[in-house]
Amino acid sequence: MVKIIRSLSCIAILLLREEFSDGKACTGIDNIAEAITLLELNNWDLVAAINGVIPQENGILQSRSEAADAAAGGAVPPPSSSSSSSSPPSSSALAYCPVNTSSRHIVERQPRMLNFKVEYRQRCVELVLEEGSTVGEIKQILESELGVPVSKMQLKGWKSGDVSDSTVLKSLHLPKNNSLYVLTPDIAPTASTSKNSALQESLNQNFLLIISHREAQRDYSLNFPGSRTIQEVKRNVSDLTNIPVRHQQWEGWPASASDDSMTLAFSGISYPCHHLSVCRRSSPANMQEPTEESADVHMISDSEGDDFEDASEFGVDDTEMFGMGSSTCRKSPMMPENSENEADALLHFTAEFSSRYGETHPMFFIGSLEAASQEAFYGKARDRKLLAIYLHNDDSVLSNVFCSQMMCADSIVSYLSQNFITWAWDVTKEANKARLLTMCTRHFGSVVTQTIRTYNTDQFPLLLIVMGKRTSNEVLNVIQGNTTVDELMMRLMAAMEIFTAQQQEDIKDEDEREARETVKREQDEAYRLSLEADRKKREAQEREEAEQVRLEQMRKEQEEEKEAIRLSLEQALPPEPDEESGEQISKLRIRTPSGEFLERRFLSSCKLQVLFDFVASKGYPFEEFKLLTTFPRRNITQLEPGSTLMEAKLFPQETLFLEAKE
Repeated sequence: MVKIIRSLSCIAILLLREEFSDGKACTGIDNIAEAITLLELNNWDLVAAINGVIPQENGILQSRSEAADAAAGGAVPPPSSSSSSSSPPSSSALAYCPVNTSSRHIVERQPRMLNFKVEYRQRCVELVLEEGSTVGEIKQILESELGVPVSKMQLKGWKSGDVSDSTVLKSLHLPKNNSLYVLTPDIAPTASTSKNSALQESLNQNFLLIISHREAQRDYSLNFPGSRTIQEVKRNVSDLTNIPVRHQQWEGWPASASDDSMTLAFSGISYPCHHLSVCRRSSPANMQEPTEESADVHMISDSEGDDFEDASEFGVDDTEMFGMGSSTCRKSPMMPENSENEADALLHFTAEFSSRYGETHPMFFIGSLEAASQEAFYGKARDRKLLAIYLHNDDSVLSNVFCSQMMCADSIVSYLSQNFITWAWDVTKEANKARLLTMCTRHFGSVVTQTIRTYNTDQFPLLLIVMGKRTSNEVLNVIQGNTTVDELMMRLMAAMEIFTAQQQEDIKDEDEREARETVKREQDEAYRLSLEADRKKREAQEREEAEQVRLEQMRKEQEEEKEAIRLSLEQALPPEPDEESGEQISKLRIRTPSGEFLERRFLSSCKLQVLFDFVASKGYPFEEFKLLTTFPRRNITQLEPGSTLMEAKLFPQETLFLEAKE
């Protein structure tokens, strides 16, 4: 919070500094809330904000009394030689003028102008357009200047990649000075343009810059495409060395690299490798206080968004400037201190984030860092994502700007939601920071923890891009708070390219592994089915053999039983009478189914049961066979067994035959 107050103090000093005897600056703004609102409308561009409220004519700042006369229709006296100029005032000096406190002239803010330097073969065209213009309007101007049809023109050099002709420049968040180049692949270059064609080809080449940080005595080897500008290189080095661009002092750039908006391909550096050195520019020990008699206010402005200077350098106390202590400005914490449950802490963080910056923000993962890692890294290869760890610090001056303009930008929110699992934590409190370092050490190792320790408060917030790998998780990039939407998007896309390449390999390996496992499963299943078929066949054979044994055993038992019954019947039969016994005898001749004949004599007084027992004793039981007479055909077995042979008319002799029962 102290850093935020100091930074706002810097802005308020420049807008509200009392430079004249009547006690007001020529902006006429003495309300802090109005000044901050004006800065927000101008995207925190201080020069544009001041120019938007100070009346101008031909590039010269007018006094309020002259502006009032002009508004009333009166003639405006010509400017004096001391204040006139043939060129508009620079962004580093604004001329103050006497103030008429009796009247206040409000002028509508002028549109922001953008400078473009467009290179095509051996020609260079400089353009100035309003930020409300479109890319198609630039191409139409270039068509009249270069004679190249718009349909055959490719305009390259945008930080956000290829854009359409209908894209509005304001939506690209461009700096004031921009370098572009025109490609015409459908138009063959002439012999006179061979040298320029080689330069155009160098835009696609990669330059290795070996940059020596003299203070840290450390070398960095960085690869940049030829289309990258010198300013972009300096900003990347700022992230590595923690030296703001405006404080960097370089050695090794060629004399032709006079403009930071120049691309590396056209800067004259050596290919493929070039050596540079950088250090922090020494600054004066004491800044000279501006006095009321001074006519100009000199400002150090970095259009690329470096850190704010400490307000104490201007000799103004924070509480004196805002008229209140820092305790009255303190917000509720993003995350409660010493929360036992990480999910509850993140729910509080999400609610507070929405309360401060609106509902349009990335979808923060509610759960532990381990659960977020599992969700991002350990699913199917096609379903894996990058893990974005957002680390917030309320004590950093960059937190509010980064959250409101970067994390809540529609393009960033959409890209993070589609390709990342976003997990957040608040390190404002030391207890929460220590807890985060413990979690990072457990999940990512001591290197990541040490990396987070090296960043001081003013470099927060941080966005760590983590990619899951087979052996260990890897931090692809650490994005600091002093960045822009375009640069943030470019870094996210660069990390996504690395992740996509790794993901394709993982998908290929996973598909091959699944194919091998599928073949193995099919082979195992076929082998199992074969074993199962063999087992069933063997069991069926065993059952069949057992059944045969059982049937054979039953057959034997039945035969033994029949034999026993036959023997018992045979033994129970009365003896066969002799023909000369003098008794009435019946001679019976019985034909068996096999064609054999059984002959025996019976007393005519014998019962039919004796006849039946005799037939059964020969192997033809009464239950299975019937005994029939030849003519007339009679079934003897249906007669009463107690009847005598005489009664059955089987006397004195009879021929019978056996027939199996149906």
